[in-house]
Amino acid sequence: MTDAAPKLLLLDTASLYFRAFYGVPDTVKAPDGTSVNAARGLLDMIAKLVSSYRPTHLVACWDDDWRPQWRVDLIPSYKAHRVVEVVPGGADLEEVPDPLEAQIPIIREALAALRIPVVGVAEHEADDVIGTLATVADMPVDIITGDRDLFQLVDDARGVRVVYTGRGMSNLEDLTEEAVVRKYGVLPSQYADFATMRGDASDGLPGVAGVGEKTAANLLAVHGDLPAIRAAAEAAEGMSAGVAKKILAASDYLDVAPTVVRVATALPIAVPDEPLRPLDPAETAAAVGVAERWNLGTSMARALEALSRTA
Repeated sequence: MTDAAPKLLLLDTASLYFRAFYGVPDTVKAPDGTSVNAARGLLDMIAKLVSSYRPTHLVACWDDDWRPQWRVDLIPSYKAHRVVEVVPGGADLEEVPDPLEAQIPIIREALAALRIPVVGVAEHEADDVIGTLATVADMPVDIITGDRDLFQLVDDARGVRVVYTGRGMSNLEDLTEEAVVRKYGVLPSQYADFATMRGDASDGLPGVAGVGEKTAANLLAVHGDLPAIRAAAEAAEGMSAGVAKKILAASDYLDVAPTVVRVATALPIAVPDEPLRPLDPAETAAAVGVAERWNLGTSMARALEALSRTA
């Protein structure tokens, strides 16, 4: 490695490979006919991110459970619209297009070939892995995601940023505290409470009926956090009677939603010790073999080239 200052890059891996699947044309196939657009797209993303952000450490954070039962127990609608099969006693199956599902093992194989650690935790989402690693890291952290929920982790004092992919890989947004405030009118430390009140249809979170982003931000500006907002609503202070009524009517939801929305930050994991490095000749040959087996071609070559520049 160079003497570059340490930096950790955390990939919200599923967010990225879903984006690659829908954004990269499905025109190139593996020799056996398997689609490889998501795998190729993810490798291209990794090459760009390593080249642009120059991390010394990189972790592919994984959804070991995309819909943890403990979150569903609190809010049954949580991600319910994405379930294609309920698995009693196990993880429900998510709606994933078959051509993408078939690429998940290829993606895991490619990451392993590049010596990029994949970290997941049973009964937790990648968001929770990211939240924990960003909290325990002893170096600056860039979180690569298209998930706004992770804005709650932005922390200028600790050097934690979100690199937001919502506008595409050619329009990445580096979000600091100032950027979050500018976009939403709340601090990152208030974002989970903001999201709880606003709700999120894509995650099956109903929010507080009649309270949108502007009202939620105004309430947080006045009262600071959700417990204070609820106390003010109970006392009929610091907000209109109509807004107070809406907050009180959502009491059952507000009792449980913050636990669902906040990412975990204390899982029993640590940042992997091994830094990014160029592959040695044997490792390079093995990675090229993976590329040939799955027709990953120039995408694997670009990822290998990006890693070679970490020397």
